[in-house]
Amino acid sequence: MFWFIIIAGLILLFLLLILVILFSKLSITVHFYHYDKQSHLSIKLKFWKWLKYTIDIPLMEVDPQNAEIKIKEEKTASGGETKEDSKNITAEDLLNSFKDMDELLKHVVSLYHIIRHFMSKVIVRQLRWHTVIGVGNAAVTGVLTGGFWSVKGSIIGVLSHYMKLKTRPDIAISPQFQFAVAQTSFICMIQFRIGHAMLAGFKLIKFWKGGKAHFKTSQLSVLSGDKPKTY
Repeated sequence: MFWFIIIAGLILLFLLLILVILFSKLSITVHFYHYDKQSHLSIKLKFWKWLKYTIDIPLMEVDPQNAEIKIKEEKTASGGETKEDSKNITAEDLLNSFKDMDELLKHVVSLYHIIRHFMSKVIVRQLRWHTVIGVGNAAVTGVLTGGFWSVKGSIIGVLSHYMKLKTRPDIAISPQFQFAVAQTSFICMIQFRIGHAMLAGFKLIKFWKGGKAHFKTSQLSVLSGDKPKTY
């Protein structure tokens, strides 16, 4: 009887822990900054208050000669341990990403509806997008400024349509008429429950069709069991 009570208590504690995790929220903060030819990207994941993971990309350079994007990554976990890595993204890598998306569309029934339902559960807690633009010509700069306002307005409209905006977007475009400059800072924090993300994952598996998929990128090729090509 004593062991039965202990086992029942452990099972109840385990189920309670699962429920807590399912209803817990994951926060993701994306910060992108670009000035001149340098770009910086930071992605911070926060689960509860003490579990944090940061992906910092302090260097993003475009190499027009080799048609590559050079990236340097720094990954930091809650314990403070930092791992550094560098890689080059080629035009072939981007093409393989598009092919993988097409492969997903072919193998998952109603993928659009699954993604849309999940996005409707995502909450936008912070949205700030400031841009300074100028080409040294007042007339052209004015036209570009109007174009950027149109693009930003469309993107904010899409976000507000598919997600829950809990904050007023802080959007600004500052035209610079005296000299050429291109500078932008984008910060967005989203939040969603772990249970909603897991439900979306289960739906992807449930509505999978058409047999084995053949992915091209190294991240998704693991799911299909294919080995990515190396050159």
